[in-house]
Amino acid sequence: MQAQDEGEKEDIEVEMKRRREMEKGTEILRYAIEELSLIVKLKPGDNHAASAAAPHIPTKPFLYVCNLVIQVLDKLGPTMAVLRQDIHQNVQKLEIVHESDPLLNSNLVEILKKEASEGNARKATSCSRAFLWLTRSMDFTLALLQELTKDPEQRMEQAVEESYNNTLKPWHGWISSAAFKVALKLVPDRKTFTYTLMGKDGNNESLKEEIQTLISLFLPLLEEIHFILRVYGLDRLKST
Repeated sequence: MQAQDEGEKEDIEVEMKRRREMEKGTEILRYAIEELSLIVKLKPGDNHAASAAAPHIPTKPFLYVCNLVIQVLDKLGPTMAVLRQDIHQNVQKLEIVHESDPLLNSNLVEILKKEASEGNARKATSCSRAFLWLTRSMDFTLALLQELTKDPEQRMEQAVEESYNNTLKPWHGWISSAAFKVALKLVPDRKTFTYTLMGKDGNNESLKEEIQTLISLFLPLLEEIHFILRVYGLDRLKST
C-alpha cells in the first residue's frame, strides 16, 4: 500500500514538473524536441514497412508534445482560440481512454484497432476522429513554423493563411473556413510572435535552428501517423 502511495506521489510530481515546464514559454520548442527525440529512440521501426507490421505511436509522449504545441498556438493570441480548444478536447479524450487502461492503450494504434473492430472508428465522438484531428492540427502548426523559416519577409497573416490552406482547409466545412477568415484578422505581427516564442534572451538564429530541429523530428512521425490513418480508412474524413 505504501509503495502504491509512493508511486502515485511520484506520478503527481512528474506531472507537476511537466506542467511547470510547459508554462515557460521560452522553452516550449526545446521540451518538444526532447520529447520527440525520446519517441524516436523508443520506436521499434523507422519506415512504413515496419509501421505496417507493428505500428506504434506512444500515447503519453505524443499527447505531451501536442500539449506543448498548444503553447505555441497561444503565442498567436485569440486568433487560434478555437483550434487550441479543439486540440485540448481531443487530447483530453485520448488521455481519458489511456488512463482507463494505461498498459493496453500505451500505443495509440491499439485504440484505433479497438474502435475499428467495434465499428465505432468513424463516429463523430470516437477517439479515432480525435486522433485524426489532432494530427491535422499538428500538421498546421508544423506548416506554420516551416513557413516562418522559409521567408523572413513573409507577413504573419500570410504565413498563417497559407499553412491553413495547405493543411486544415481541405477538411473543414464552410462554417469553419469562414470562422478562420475572421480569426485571421487578429493575427499578431511577425515580430511580436517571434519575440514571444523565443523570449527576450533568445535570438532569431537560435530560434530558427530549434524550429528546424523540431521539424526534422516531428515530420517523419506525422508522416507515419498519416500512413496508419490511411490503413484504417480515416484519412479522408471531413468535419461533421
